[in-house]
Amino acid sequence: MTVTPALSPAVSPEREAQLLSTVPTGLLINGEWRDASDGGTFGVHDPATGKVLATLASATSDDAVAALDAADAVQASWARTAPRDRAEILRRAFDLVTERAEDFALLMTLEMGKPLAEARGEVTYGAEFLRWFSEEAVRDHGRYLTTPEGKNKILVQHKPVGPCLLITPWNFPLAMATRKVAPAVAAGCTMVLKPAKLTPLTAQLFAQTMLDAGLPAGVLNVVPSSSASGISGPLLADPRLRKISFTGSTPVGKRLMADAAQNVLRTSMELGGNAPFIVFDDADLDKAVEGAMAAKMRNMGEACTAANRFLVQESVAAEFTRRFAEAMGALTTGRGTEPGTQVGPLIDGDARDDVHALVSAAVDAGATAVTGGAPVKGAGYFYQPTVLGNVPNGAEILGQEIFGPVAPVTTFATEEDAIRLANASEYGLASYVYSRDFNRLLRVAEQIEFGMVGFNAGVISNAAAPFGGVKHSGLGREGGSEGIAEYTTTQYIGIADPYAN
Repeated sequence: MTVTPALSPAVSPEREAQLLSTVPTGLLINGEWRDASDGGTFGVHDPATGKVLATLASATSDDAVAALDAADAVQASWARTAPRDRAEILRRAFDLVTERAEDFALLMTLEMGKPLAEARGEVTYGAEFLRWFSEEAVRDHGRYLTTPEGKNKILVQHKPVGPCLLITPWNFPLAMATRKVAPAVAAGCTMVLKPAKLTPLTAQLFAQTMLDAGLPAGVLNVVPSSSASGISGPLLADPRLRKISFTGSTPVGKRLMADAAQNVLRTSMELGGNAPFIVFDDADLDKAVEGAMAAKMRNMGEACTAANRFLVQESVAAEFTRRFAEAMGALTTGRGTEPGTQVGPLIDGDARDDVHALVSAAVDAGATAVTGGAPVKGAGYFYQPTVLGNVPNGAEILGQEIFGPVAPVTTFATEEDAIRLANASEYGLASYVYSRDFNRLLRVAEQIEFGMVGFNAGVISNAAAPFGGVKHSGLGREGGSEGIAEYTTTQYIGIADPYAN
């Protein structure tokens, strides 16, 4: 299978420069873009070339506290804003992001590396959180009922949790921001957003778009910084902060949870993944390969939901591996702005080195590089799309989150073996199962320890669905009706029987 994108002219340097000139480079505090308090800056690089794209203000701890000052000052008034008003702001933001889709797509391609076609897909996906939570804002219902013994009434209401710290990763610069900001806005919470230092430009443009949509000053504050701990440390220690939502690695998430425990903060953690992709012998192999390509190569494999371990039943393993390698080997690698590019660079040199170290260790342990298996020579941080066959159980690559365009294939004999191998991980985020037997699919879903399961589908993320994992993949859910609940507290009011004398 060869993916053939529609070709379009290469993006000109003039177009890139014009777009970059429109992106705010300061800190957004109380509705105003400003310099860092100490004048510090940091550079944002193009992973396809290594060149600096832009220089941003680098927020200090004092700036982080100033952002929380702004959020805290307007929390009460924002919480009292009518749900319909909050909904309309989100809907206008959806319209504006959609109108500016080409700007957002190109900006993501420049700072993160993904091909333009894929970046456009992220704009559609990310914007949908704005539309979805614009609808949820007016449907965050409480309840009113009679106590079982009939002597009193129960009133339950949902209240905004309060000022939130939102920390987003570098791999989905728009969608991870909208997936956190939209439910917070819908629920009536104010925010301090800390975007990843590798890809902050998209968040800067998104924040300006939220202001353009009518979001009041102070509700959303943005503090890009070269020091993540310089932002999170003082905020997590401040009693005015009431929630943290983090997407990133499990080790960092654990440290943040420990710090958050000191003030007993509401916590949402979307952490690492090690997704199994299970192919049974009765699967439609054409569809399984198509799904494998989608589950593996979305974002060049730099996604927590990326298929990380391909568990294939013995009788079809050779044929699946052959077809999969043929499809992977046919992909075109290049800068995301170039026509025909299907695979962009990894985010930086360290990421590429880590991926190659895993591949080399697997080959040393007995795996075979059926296609790929090496970095791409030249500028940028490119790695060949790779399929490894005959990967032995216990190989390091099967236990680590690869975060790159590498697909290790190993085999299993029985359904029980597949379930055991799938669960042999500390992670439990996404998983994928291919079979024509629906009862088998249900049995497997019941027994594997993952927050999300795809039945004969390689992409399952959706704004209307609850996204999240179990075990070391985190806690809480983003998206769906569950998403807004993460930003509210439940208050019970006991009411004396109105019919009592």
